[in-house]
Amino acid sequence: MKKLLISLLVVATVVGGIAWSKRADILIALVKYTTSQRYADVAPNREIPWQKGPAVPAAAEDERPPNIVLIVADDLGYNDISTFGGGVGGMQTPSIDRLAAEGAVFTLSYSGASTCAPSRAMMMTGRYPTRTGFEFTPTPAGMIKLVSAVGKSMDSGLPPSLYDQALEESQPPYERKGLPASEVTIAETLKAKGYYTAHIGKWHLGRENGMAPHEQGFDDSLLMQSGMYLPENDPNVVNARVSFDPIDKFLWAGMGFSATYNSGEADKFKPGGYLTDYWTDESIKVIKANKNRPFFLYLAHWGPHTPLQATREDFDALEGIEPHRKRVYAGMIRAVDRSVGRILDTLEEEGIANNTVVVFTSDNGGAGYIGIPEVNSPFRGFKITMFEGGLRVPLFVRWPAKIAPGISVNEPVAHIDVMPTLAAAAGASEPEGVVIDGVDLLPLATGEGADDWTRDTLFWQNGHYQVVRHGDWKLQVNDRPTDGRQQWLYNLADDPTEHINLAASRSDKLNELSALLAAHQAISRGPLYESITQFAVMVDKTLAEKFVEGDEYVYTPN
Repeated sequence: MKKLLISLLVVATVVGGIAWSKRADILIALVKYTTSQRYADVAPNREIPWQKGPAVPAAAEDERPPNIVLIVADDLGYNDISTFGGGVGGMQTPSIDRLAAEGAVFTLSYSGASTCAPSRAMMMTGRYPTRTGFEFTPTPAGMIKLVSAVGKSMDSGLPPSLYDQALEESQPPYERKGLPASEVTIAETLKAKGYYTAHIGKWHLGRENGMAPHEQGFDDSLLMQSGMYLPENDPNVVNARVSFDPIDKFLWAGMGFSATYNSGEADKFKPGGYLTDYWTDESIKVIKANKNRPFFLYLAHWGPHTPLQATREDFDALEGIEPHRKRVYAGMIRAVDRSVGRILDTLEEEGIANNTVVVFTSDNGGAGYIGIPEVNSPFRGFKITMFEGGLRVPLFVRWPAKIAPGISVNEPVAHIDVMPTLAAAAGASEPEGVVIDGVDLLPLATGEGADDWTRDTLFWQNGHYQVVRHGDWKLQVNDRPTDGRQQWLYNLADDPTEHINLAASRSDKLNELSALLAAHQAISRGPLYESITQFAVMVDKTLAEKFVEGDEYVYTPN
């Protein structure tokens, strides 16, 4: 009996050791199984019953408020489009270039945050996270736990990640982490002005407790319920897994191919094709059905965010771009560019282009975890960092009736300005009793009142990672768990790519900007929920490269 017990103990120890060494693979398998069960009952695609406007316009085009189309890409790098002289692998983006050329280009435009959800919240509300509390990006159940385990199993050399599982389990679920229903969105503001409002695509600002888009001012919402562009084995898709990225492993295991319409989890159905194209198809239906009344269309693309999936047609059109994942990524941007072109063409065909405001931007800079170094060139940093590469984004505004083509605006602007700008274009009043941090950009875009522009300061915040730009000076403060408080101070007029840290030599500017950050913090309501993880992100290397001592990095809470 004693020998048997010893043998069983040895077997248990060996099995336990194997299970521990393979814990990341086991977690991925469990997530994949759970996903297969969750999406086993997804219904077939169905026709979306978009609301329809009148058969004839109630007023002439120049006598009614403008239509508004807000197009937001996801993780689009500053150098991913040819407008600024870039383009992935030399690929051109003619439709986005056309939009830029036919309106105003904001050459110093910034995202609201270096990750997606807080940035999108700022576009919707015009308010900083210090006022809304929506500071961190919500993650689906199990994601942080899996990413943490997978990350530890990889030999990246990065400083260790921190994860508080007990804190995560004490917080609301993913669906209830969002922009509070009490916040007033641009959709609610425009709806009160008589606009028909439609949302298509990504939301990421909550799905329950009054946080879903159709509860936050949108008459209709075709929601990205999960994140596959097409099923992995679809004959029309070309996939590219990113083996060195733990987030990518979760996405492939945890995502399905599904959508919902003005409803919840129980009403999932299959999208009608590759997500970028499907959402564009539906956007065109919205435009055609509502061309005779003012409408607001928020087209929130998922592309080119991972998982990397391109249509076979787009992939085949880009022969010569290497490596494989870069070619797939380029194909995804090609689809976003095609979407912009189709929207612009539809507005022209329906005769409403002249009095339609079209805005194009990205929620943040390009991601380093896809392993393509030049996505944000010439700027340092990637998504998640708040170096210029993580924050600089395109912002183009076309409104032929009011904005002349070829306008270039060189004042620093940000996503907090989107809400008040669209409200001003519509002649809508900003919500009463609500502090709006953003500023109407139309005077800059039209030149009417541009000389009166006075704002000098912009803020960014992600927990202890805080940034201020004041005039030409920018200060980043990051409390790294490895070695404490770090500060980077740059004069962007002389050093736009942030290579000369003046924190030690310009104490006057360091003190001035530190005081601005302290004053901004003094009015903060605090985050809606605490961060559950912190992880290191390299500033000058992608995740395809190994971290070595001396590499610059930041720690970001989430």
